[in-house]
Amino acid sequence: MPGFRLYVTFFGVRGSIPTPARENLGFGGNTACLEIRSGENDLMVIDAGTGARHLGRVLSERGESDIHFWMTHFHWDHIQGLPFFAPLFSDRARVTFHAARPSEAVRDILEGQMRAPYFPSMESVCAARTFTGIDQSPTLQGAMTIHPFPMNHPQGACGFRIESGGAAVVHASDLEHGDPRLDRILREYSENADVLIYDAQYSPEEYESKRGWGHSTWLEAARVARDAKVKHLILFHHDPNHDDEWIRANVDQARRCFENTDAAREGWTVSV
Repeated sequence: MPGFRLYVTFFGVRGSIPTPARENLGFGGNTACLEIRSGENDLMVIDAGTGARHLGRVLSERGESDIHFWMTHFHWDHIQGLPFFAPLFSDRARVTFHAARPSEAVRDILEGQMRAPYFPSMESVCAARTFTGIDQSPTLQGAMTIHPFPMNHPQGACGFRIESGGAAVVHASDLEHGDPRLDRILREYSENADVLIYDAQYSPEEYESKRGWGHSTWLEAARVARDAKVKHLILFHHDPNHDDEWIRANVDQARRCFENTDAAREGWTVSV
């Protein structure tokens, strides 16, 4: 994949719960999971929603063994694919999990869902596993520099600014606007980004009855992109009740506020 500095592939774009319904398949029904690569082919995976099942098959077919997950948080829709992530069952794989919690807490949360009564057993998981707590300090991963930042979400969530070769991709999901300090931090970390991936689960009208649920709107996404001088806005974390037609209409409305707007869809790749 020559000629790019950062390369993003969407394996899961839905929020809350998988929705494999016919009317949703244009954008996809799997929950959150992204693959990000540098121009030197360093690999970063954001979240392990049900989209991680397909990503795991792809990585196994490529024979990739060094995999780094960066977790935004641990709500079900962001971890449900992990028990079906094929590299976990390979003794040649090394899987590292980075999250804004102490390392032992990260281990307990992620391995806890793979124990009885939720999963048959952990005995078949043979990959080498490392669990790492992170703060807001920048972290180098190959040619990528990863800048974590806090977001407004029930029990907390972590956003990421990923930089490589002068390019920047910002992942900001799950978050709710309205906290002045965290809104300011988001704009600071999004400044001049090539791509902003933003939680736009609700329309502005829907949001009025969803305050406190931890998600944002296409209108706030457009405002952040405009304020931070972002080049490309990608709406993410689609509501399970929103079909393809609804999402297309949402994008059309967002483009009136910020022209270069798209909606994330499974299988789509964006390079900068």
